[in-house]
Order: sequence, then structure tokens, then C-alpha cells
Amino acid sequence: MDTNYCSRCGFLLAAVGDLLQTGGVNPLATTRTSSKQSPRKRGLKQGLFLFLLTFLVAPLMGMVTVALNIEPFLVGFAVVFCFIGGLLRMAYALMFESSEPGVPTLEEKVLAGANSLHSVKANGLPPQSSVPAQNYFTPVAGNWRDTNDLQPTSVDEGKTQLLEKDETPQ
Repeated sequence: MDTNYCSRCGFLLAAVGDLLQTGGVNPLATTRTSSKQSPRKRGLKQGLFLFLLTFLVAPLMGMVTVALNIEPFLVGFAVVFCFIGGLLRMAYALMFESSEPGVPTLEEKVLAGANSLHSVKANGLPPQSSVPAQNYFTPVAGNWRDTNDLQPTSVDEGKTQLLEKDETPQ
């Protein structure tokens, strides 16, 4: 098996050819866009599961608080997290997620953007620049001042005394 590394940085070049053939998309990073459910339906199912989980987790937390003889804050936490979290997840799915199956969610779009190399084309290099380098000229020398030429500003005694005075409201 032939293994190639970059001669300058040591980067393993085994998968670079695959990335160039697929337009910069990692072929190993598969997203779940092939599922037949829409993001909205998946979100509603997740929210309903979390909502119904309240009826299992809250009594269990109640038993734990009775067994340990502690304040019932665990029950409150379970109810807030599961019950309200499930309702919020369902509301989010209804308001913000697409009902079309196969449409990627926001998270899938972000992950796909992180896995793709948008600047890499199939031929590898960007197109030739239309402005040749000979048309550029060096900037005109300006009136630059060295930091040693700058005069420091000082605060005189009158201003210092004003700062030290306590002003009392009348």
C-alpha cells in the first residue's frame, strides 16, 4: 500500500484525492438525509418522547427523594426538564423545522458546511487573475513618524488637584 505525506507539513494525503473527486465533501461523513421522515416529524417524535418520559422519571425521582429523605428538588428538576423540555421541542419543530422529507436540518447544514471545502474545485486551482502583477506599483512614501518623535502629553498640577478634591453635593 502506498502512503503519501506532504513533504512540508507531514499531512497524510491518502484521502485528498477522494475529497477532490467529490467536490470537497467528505465521502465518509454520511448524513441522515436518506431517511423518509421530515425534520418536523422527527422533532415532534423527540418532543413527545421527552414529554412522556416525564411520567417515568418524575416518580422515580420521587422514590429516590423519599428513600434518601431529602427535599424533592429532583422531582421538580425532572418535571421541568422532561415536561417543559418536551413541549418546547415540539413547539420548535412546529415553528422552525421543514415538513419536507429529505430537507437537511440546520444542524445537518452546519455539519455539511464544516465537512466541505468550498474553495477546492475539481481542477484544483482558482482561475487566472485578470490583473497582471506588473500593473501594480509601490505605494508613495508618506510622512511617517517614528514613535520616538512623538511628544508625551502630561497632566499639569491644576488638573491633578481637581481630581484629588472631593466634591460634596450641596
